[in-house]
Amino acid sequence: MTPGAVPLSDWRAVYRGAVPTLDPACRPAVQASADTVARIVAKGEPVYGINTGFGKLASVRIGAADLVTLQRNIVLSHAAGVGEAMPVAIARLMMALKLASLGQGASGVQPATLDFMQAMLAHDIIPVVPAQGSVGASGDLAPLAQMAAVMIGVGEAFTRVGRLPAAAALASAGLSPLTLGAKEGLALLNGTQFSTAYALAALFEAETVFRSALVTGALSTDAARGSDTPFDPRIHQLRKHRGQVETAAALRALLAGSAIRASHLVGDERVQDPYCLRCQPQVMGACLDLLRQAAATLLIEANSVSDNPLIFSADDEALSGGNFHAEPVAFAADMIALALCEIGSLAERRIAMLVDPALSGLPAFLTAKPGLNSGFMLAQVTAAALVSENKQRAYPASVDSIPTSANQEDHVSMAAHGARRLLPMAENVSAVIGIELLAAAQACDFHAPLASSAALEAVRHLLRSAVPHLDDDRYFHPDIDWAIRLVRNGEVVTAASTIALPEIAL
Repeated sequence: MTPGAVPLSDWRAVYRGAVPTLDPACRPAVQASADTVARIVAKGEPVYGINTGFGKLASVRIGAADLVTLQRNIVLSHAAGVGEAMPVAIARLMMALKLASLGQGASGVQPATLDFMQAMLAHDIIPVVPAQGSVGASGDLAPLAQMAAVMIGVGEAFTRVGRLPAAAALASAGLSPLTLGAKEGLALLNGTQFSTAYALAALFEAETVFRSALVTGALSTDAARGSDTPFDPRIHQLRKHRGQVETAAALRALLAGSAIRASHLVGDERVQDPYCLRCQPQVMGACLDLLRQAAATLLIEANSVSDNPLIFSADDEALSGGNFHAEPVAFAADMIALALCEIGSLAERRIAMLVDPALSGLPAFLTAKPGLNSGFMLAQVTAAALVSENKQRAYPASVDSIPTSANQEDHVSMAAHGARRLLPMAENVSAVIGIELLAAAQACDFHAPLASSAALEAVRHLLRSAVPHLDDDRYFHPDIDWAIRLVRNGEVVTAASTIALPEIAL
């Protein structure tokens, strides 16, 4: 990784398990920053966070003999999180984000501290970090303190052999707990890396969800014998939104060559399809644009320096500011939440349309013997429940604030709350898309011997390799669970890979 210039593809790779390593070219700037801190300490003048207390206690001067204790104390006192531990993949990503931030040479840490973090990552020593306790104000203080605590031998860590006390986890990799120098504890604690890691993870999951929903949306269109005319490029070129244009092109390509579509090109008395089919480019395209805007914000944040004070070696200065305020991340998280909510909402409406014989022209609840069998009746109810749950979660976190630290931090971003809710939302949408996959495939079965397009038939074949057509009612949970897995693992998108689907995080 080149600090300050890491592409989203690399952050995605770290989230998926890649081990990050810093470009050695960053070391001179890191050393120069540490040397600047040493000169500040030698001068003896009060500089926030280096030889003073923190937050509301910034006016308290700390003597040179206590500077090491000061840095240790801030880690221990700020490790005040609660709740379930962060998922290992996101905690790893958080560490990598912090490593890249410190590697830009504006934080005053020693190169050895970065080497220590890289060694932890290389040996899969990932701190156990309670996920609740940050308001996204002076950075994500509590969770980052839990991360730093493991570095000084306190707390617990996930390792290749299980969850261990911090000192034992470090020892398993031949590491001894760090002694933090002046400014280092504060540099590790200040920053937005917890919120950014959660938001990035959700962005990467949202990309899979979005692309899967395009595939199932096309399959539902064919299942309902819908028209591909609303996806004509001339319509969308007049609207000009990039996401809409690309989404329409993808839907058009997914349906190209469908014998089901060809069967009702002539003599179909219907004039227009419901919005859940006809307006897919407009809704999904807007979601795509929103997710890309969030991606752009998060890419900048991932490559930023967000601790405080910042060290400017060329000027031999430490400047105190507010880069730790996570408002950009909060806004990005809210955008992702809105997009996820709408992707799921539109898909649920397609499921509801397919199970309603008055709208779809198909057997009620997609079963050949309705009444004796309930078919997809409750599957649609489940989808509706998940969509409503996401609606409740989609309320913007960024509009909330609560003063902390004796009113020193009197406006906070709530980025941590906004980012943490996203993965459960993405999981809900994956489930809705999985149910749509089942329903659309079932509906297409009623059009046999007519087939859909090659790409959509490949998706149906993928599903049918494990889940047979629903003749009579059976225990439905395993079918739904399998379909959800196909969505979450990206297999639905892979099955349709002959079609170029829009990407969010390039």
